[in-house]
Amino acid sequence: MKGTKYSQVWNLDNLFPDGSISFQFQEHIKYLETKVCNLEKELSHLNTPKEINETFKVAELIDSIGHIRTNLSQSNSYITCLLAQNTKDQTASILRGKTSSINARFETALKKLQKTLVKTDHQVWEDMLDTEVLSSYKFILSEWRKKAALLLTDDEESLVSDLMVDGYHAWGQFYHSLMGSLKVSVQIDGGKKELSIGQAINLRSHPAEEVRKESYNTLEKIWKENEEQFAKILNHIAGFRLQVYKKRRLENILEEPLMENRLKEETLNAMWTAVSKNKQPFTKYLNQKAKMNGDTKMKSYNFWAPLRKSNQKINYEEAVNFILEQFSKFGTEIESFSRHAFNNGWIEAEDRPNKSAAAFCASFPKSGESRVFMTYGNRITNVLTLAHEIGHAFHNHAMKPIKGINRQYPMCIAETASTFAEMIILDAALAKAESTEEKLFLLDEKLKRSVMNFMNIHSRFLFEKRFYEERKLGIVSSSRLNELMQEAIDEGYDGSFDNASIHSWVWTPHYYITKNPFYNFPYTFGYIFSLCIYAKAKDKGKAFENEYIDLLRDSGSMTTEDLVMKHLGEDITSETFWEKGIELCVRDVEEFISLTSS
Repeated sequence: MKGTKYSQVWNLDNLFPDGSISFQFQEHIKYLETKVCNLEKELSHLNTPKEINETFKVAELIDSIGHIRTNLSQSNSYITCLLAQNTKDQTASILRGKTSSINARFETALKKLQKTLVKTDHQVWEDMLDTEVLSSYKFILSEWRKKAALLLTDDEESLVSDLMVDGYHAWGQFYHSLMGSLKVSVQIDGGKKELSIGQAINLRSHPAEEVRKESYNTLEKIWKENEEQFAKILNHIAGFRLQVYKKRRLENILEEPLMENRLKEETLNAMWTAVSKNKQPFTKYLNQKAKMNGDTKMKSYNFWAPLRKSNQKINYEEAVNFILEQFSKFGTEIESFSRHAFNNGWIEAEDRPNKSAAAFCASFPKSGESRVFMTYGNRITNVLTLAHEIGHAFHNHAMKPIKGINRQYPMCIAETASTFAEMIILDAALAKAESTEEKLFLLDEKLKRSVMNFMNIHSRFLFEKRFYEERKLGIVSSSRLNELMQEAIDEGYDGSFDNASIHSWVWTPHYYITKNPFYNFPYTFGYIFSLCIYAKAKDKGKAFENEYIDLLRDSGSMTTEDLVMKHLGEDITSETFWEKGIELCVRDVEEFISLTSS
């Protein structure tokens, strides 16, 4: 195999040497335990502030919380990376249990502080927030005060946190462990090969239809054989979450995800209404592509297929060089940052067994670094995934100067920088296309992104919302989950999909995330938001990079509505904003239909 100057195996040793048996990491965990213990002691003596001269004590606690959170993120990311690179790393699994316990204690302490602060007299509170030491935290502290009103008693919150470690979060971890242990056997390159789930899913963009179809059918068989276990996991995760909602008197299942995304419900409704009204062009695209394949309807195993049978392969070095070249046209900061990441072992891209299926970016805020994880398969889809995750890493990089508790941005903004980076690469590839054939190939890849965000993500949202409503009444069977998935797919895809995977609820990891529910609509939000940012970037050129970085840095310290208004001057509670973004994608459909018709 031809080597490249860019390593496809990441370097974790400069974070903590020796992997899961690292002495330094063990010491780091002990340090964290000590810091959380000290925080608990401080809070045990903390009374509700009565006057403004108590501001400095609160500021010290805020700084301590920011410090602990940074170190916790470092630990959690490291363990996530260890388990992703080797799903059979049992030592890393044990370490995850330890850090989960520390996380739970920290969250309990944080809630105790929030409950103490919420009792502060309104005028005293406002005066404290206007002081120099707290003014930069004004938005976050006001948000804490609102959330504190929903908290249970100290004993109840402590019990919930304890139960989360070996119950709630353990179910989420079990899902990833189970998924990582599954293997599939697929006929490829002249022989049967045993593949991980991630490797098998990668075959969805294989140029040969028989390979795509066999991989799809084999995976569906695996999902069917294991659906009862996955149904139990999903039901337990949702059941726990709903019990907590009930205790906190949250009747609307969207209240928590909206709060965490700093979004108004009218914003979410405006977005989905605009999407629902404008699906016809994308249905037309799917029908046209199906017709080109000799089908009347788009078969799900052909969705990610290249438009024409092609042996085109993009090796890793070519992919990296292309990404760097295109980023350099947008700005010097994103290009130099990305080059540093590629040259310094921040990327894990090697195609090998026992790796986790999902691509991700892990932030290491204490070190000021990130790590990107994926399985690279020499196709344009892999290039786009690589750019997507580098976009996440750049967002982390942009937040480096921001103080601890102001660095946490909502999920809907988390998908903005990644989608934006992906768009730069795809648009650049389209612009460089030298033939109609090549242009169609890339235009098709671009439209797949639109379909995913306007149709697939919508189906995920519909499924999760309906599942949670039914889960309120009791356990939802695997057969009923299949029915709910089918209904959601039919509505989300406007009836344009044939043979869709009714087991999407099994292999979509977002349903099993215990930290955040409804990790679906943030993708569509980020996609359309990125379109608007990208349009502005193309108008302004490199001069826009500083404005873009300012937007990213503000993402942790204001509502999403205020962020968009400040940096784009747009009202996102209006359908008009979303329709403008969707219209840009409709133009791609029109071009695709025109080229394929001729």
